[in-house]
Amino acid sequence: MRDFHLPGRSAVFAASGMCATSHPLAASVALDMLKRGGNAMDAALAGAVLLGICEPQMTGIGGDCFVLYARPGQGIQALNGSGRAPAAASAAALRAQGLDSVPLGSADAVTVPCAIDAFCRLAEIEGLLGLDVLLQPAIHYAEAGVPVAPRTAFDWRNSEGTLQGAARQHYLHNGRPLRQGDLFRAPGQAEVLRRVARHGREAFYTGEVAEDMIAALTAQGGVHTAGDFAAACSFATQPVAGEYKELSLAEHPPNGQGATALLLLNILKHFDISGMDPSGAERAHIEAEAAKLAYDARNRFLADPDHTARLAHMLAPETAARLAALIDPKRAMAAAAPLTEAVHKDTVYITVVDKDRMAVSLIYSIFHGFGSGIASEKFGILLQNRGAGFTLEEGHPNELGPGKRPMHTIIPAMLQQDGEVIMPFGVMGGGYQPTGHARLVSNLADFGMDLQSAIDAPRCFADGGVLKTERGYGESARRTLSDLGHRVEVPDTPLGGAQAIRIHPSGVLEGASDPRKDGCALGY
Repeated sequence: MRDFHLPGRSAVFAASGMCATSHPLAASVALDMLKRGGNAMDAALAGAVLLGICEPQMTGIGGDCFVLYARPGQGIQALNGSGRAPAAASAAALRAQGLDSVPLGSADAVTVPCAIDAFCRLAEIEGLLGLDVLLQPAIHYAEAGVPVAPRTAFDWRNSEGTLQGAARQHYLHNGRPLRQGDLFRAPGQAEVLRRVARHGREAFYTGEVAEDMIAALTAQGGVHTAGDFAAACSFATQPVAGEYKELSLAEHPPNGQGATALLLLNILKHFDISGMDPSGAERAHIEAEAAKLAYDARNRFLADPDHTARLAHMLAPETAARLAALIDPKRAMAAAAPLTEAVHKDTVYITVVDKDRMAVSLIYSIFHGFGSGIASEKFGILLQNRGAGFTLEEGHPNELGPGKRPMHTIIPAMLQQDGEVIMPFGVMGGGYQPTGHARLVSNLADFGMDLQSAIDAPRCFADGGVLKTERGYGESARRTLSDLGHRVEVPDTPLGGAQAIRIHPSGVLEGASDPRKDGCALGY
């Protein structure tokens, strides 16, 4: 139980249904779908699409998604809604230009957005209300406008420089970032969603809407074609899972980075985490060292599902044991090789549990703040830069190539106990997400924290040779970490943002939402 003398928020408890996400309007819309007779998938899809209007710097219809979902007594299912590089994509061509990475703001970084295909598919095979009903709230708010929330305004200001060309017309007001309380409208996106509601995925991936996106990319030197867009296709897959104490953690498989969280927890099993101060230097040091090793494995092995060949080795207990043996409790190791993608970027996450205890864990992103910064001229569709997740290293499993999916940072998750889902959750924050998943699970399993406290607790992240520690860490802990050899910094932006719903044995739902974001948990 939290200390009621101190600032904070309580978890939300309800019996019939619940949503937790990063914007109150999206949570409210999701709850409305449940009350109208929709299920958790209907609610999650309606809320997710609206998040692209509420937090356009984080996500939108020009992005990708990953989804986990389950019904009681049934296994967890996964849907991969990530897009491919164009058929003419070439790492060799970029290397010939003297590049050693995919430029973030280039058309080369734009993979074909696949979220809309995934949403249409899920609405048809799992939803109850129909696509037309689910898209109406986002259409309404795109036309009427959404007041810019405080964290959204903070991110908008920080990422404004990414916007280029038509994007500056669609996402700035008189040439400046929108501020807290300003109304953001996206009438072009409202029209796109109206067409998708009427005609399905084809309205997005063929015809005028697709041509608008392709024209924007071609103007920037892109090699995308109508065939690349028409071929966009989400696909069903199976989650990967691992045990930590009495809990089982299910993650989305590659090309997501969920296996990194499982490896990280496998390494942490070799240390007495529960005997450490949860906000102390000792735990932060061990977690940071384990993360360096887990992320190095991620960068070596994870890629497009058709090119990931060492997943079993990565998740084998003996692999974790060997890696754990490399950790010196008294000294920080040098940082692992540079990450194969730019990390710690932007994402939205939504989770819903309905009256029948169907659970959905959905994450949806354009990657960096405002993605590639490239938007289509007529409709203002901001295009993701997920192609920056590729490496240009020749022969690497994650090398940019024709029709390949890049390694993604976005990972939805679910916790199980005794074979039943007890908590869908996600931790936004680009590369931080595996560390965030492991820390949240550890907060619950090692320290018995209540759900909201487990989310509120201070975070740290070993990232690119720096140990980022939130202000919740005391000066003494930071000094000790520096003495251990870490280069400690306090980042301007907090680490990630979590949302979770716990399903108690009584059937009561407990929702928690991260104060690092603008959102909330709502139930009824």
